Amino acid sequence: MELNKLQSKSHRRYNPLTRDWILVSPNRTDRPWQGQTEKPAQLSSPAYDPGCYLCPGNLRAGGMRNPQYSSAYVFDNDFAALQPDLPSLTVEDGSKNLLIANAESGICRVLCFSPRHDLTLAQMALDEISAVIDVWAEQYRSLGDLASINHVQIFENRGAMMGCSNSHPHGQIWATQTIPNEPRKEQASLEDYWREHRSCLLCDYSALELASGERVVCQNDFFLAVVPFWATWPFETLLLSKRHLTDIDTLDASERAALADILKRLTTRYDNLFQTSFPYSMGFHQRPTDVGEHSEWHFHGHFFPPLLRSATVRKFMVGFELLASPQRDISPELAAERLREMPEQHYSLQI
Repeated sequence: MELNKLQSKSHRRYNPLTRDWILVSPNRTDRPWQGQTEKPAQLSSPAYDPGCYLCPGNLRAGGMRNPQYSSAYVFDNDFAALQPDLPSLTVEDGSKNLLIANAESGICRVLCFSPRHDLTLAQMALDEISAVIDVWAEQYRSLGDLASINHVQIFENRGAMMGCSNSHPHGQIWATQTIPNEPRKEQASLEDYWREHRSCLLCDYSALELASGERVVCQNDFFLAVVPFWATWPFETLLLSKRHLTDIDTLDASERAALADILKRLTTRYDNLFQTSFPYSMGFHQRPTDVGEHSEWHFHGHFFPPLLRSATVRKFMVGFELLASPQRDISPELAAERLREMPEQHYSLQI
């Protein structure tokens, strides 16, 4: 693929998972304005914060008290965005279908990654991350087994820049009655690709990235992290299982250990890039939990970090991005190279 012909020119790239296009404008890196600056995140949190509603033994905002947990701890969100067991209800305007609303029931849970208030995935030990993965798998299985649940979304918002109001290491799990927009787009693409090629879209894509190597950030025996060819965010990454499997619950013991390894290595690279606690939204996309087998699904994770040029300069999705299509300045190949060059020891430990 002669991509070098376009590397210095504005061009579009296609995202086969969502069937959207992204505008790449490498020439814009020479412009004088370098973006809004923010205060850099600090690594000065205490191991225990008596005012934190997620620390062990503390009173939560909803009035419940946390147990003295010593590992990953999950509980129902005190201020859930979804309500369980709602009756079926549809409101619509009639035959033209311009105004439609459906009741949407579901379950929202919070997962504290660690009892320590001052840690992130990048700073946790591998066995501690493995404990988080075990809870993710158990929650995917138990929530997905409910007749009213057809999709389980595991995600983490890291840092105040991504709207996280509490720095205690935690993520969320939202289980919904219907398949949300982004997974539904991927569902259609994966199904259509399978019908046309009789192979998995992400298996074939992984093979291309491994053969090229130019967008690979890191890998181990079971997982691959790349800046995807169609990346929207400056240092966006895509985490792919090398074996074709549909969901996190089908990972064997070796694969769960490998997932912990690559999560730590990738998030450490993020922190080392600008020597800050790197903000991001991340989440896993996997097989819907409806009655279908969904063998076309390939377990994968998305990392969407907003930082652009430093710990204090972020990317905004405004103007053309909101009204037309996403746009990026630095190429995915350059972003992958910069992440790949980062050391795997966290900067806070480097002498």
